[in-house]
Amino acid sequence: MFSETTTLDAARSDIEPIADAPPVPDYMHEVYNWAYIEPRNVAKLDHNLVVRTLLFLNDRRMMRAYLDRIRPGMRVWQVAHVYGDLVRRAALKCGPSGHFQLTDITPIQVAHGESKLADLPWARVTRADARNFAVDGGKFDLICSFFLLHEVPDEWKHAIVDNMLRQLPEDGELFFVDYHKPASWQPVGWLLRVVNRWLEPFAESLWQREISSFASEPTRFSWEKRTIFGGVYQLVRVTRR
Repeated sequence: MFSETTTLDAARSDIEPIADAPPVPDYMHEVYNWAYIEPRNVAKLDHNLVVRTLLFLNDRRMMRAYLDRIRPGMRVWQVAHVYGDLVRRAALKCGPSGHFQLTDITPIQVAHGESKLADLPWARVTRADARNFAVDGGKFDLICSFFLLHEVPDEWKHAIVDNMLRQLPEDGELFFVDYHKPASWQPVGWLLRVVNRWLEPFAESLWQREISSFASEPTRFSWEKRTIFGGVYQLVRVTRR
């Protein structure tokens, strides 16, 4: 891998979002309505088995890479809701002495996140735009984007990466888990090319560019990348220099 006690009120007092709830962007309606907005499909897709199938059985490996970074008492921001039980597992690892903040831009994804975290008072779900979400007061120890960047246009990638970097304290870290350009020998790459043309029009920019290239000032940070499954996926850890 890459090289306590707080009352509930105190834990929440400095995590109030600054911006009002944003509108759902047009690209979500145009490209991802079937996956993230249509209620019947969302109900069918929000299961571990679906996630495992879509990630070619690599889901646990990548989730573990994220979850292993969380320690009890940490303050964690997960930038978007993820189908399956990942958000709950992450919140449980933060524990009652920590804080888990989940954001998403679509109301139905916020509702699904709330249903998974309702019994965890140290977890909060906020409808917010990842390009400008900020906290009033404290910073997060860990900020994770788990398969978000490949689903947003490049201008959004720039804004989201820059905002995540702005929220990063001196001793904190960002963690990106997303797609990457497959090795030439990896047959899954040919399947993904077809899927991308049909369903994921923003994904292949991550085949052509490093995540660091979406940052306005990448040299101010250290970027450590590891790829798995023949280059199909990348895990990128970011810290301040």
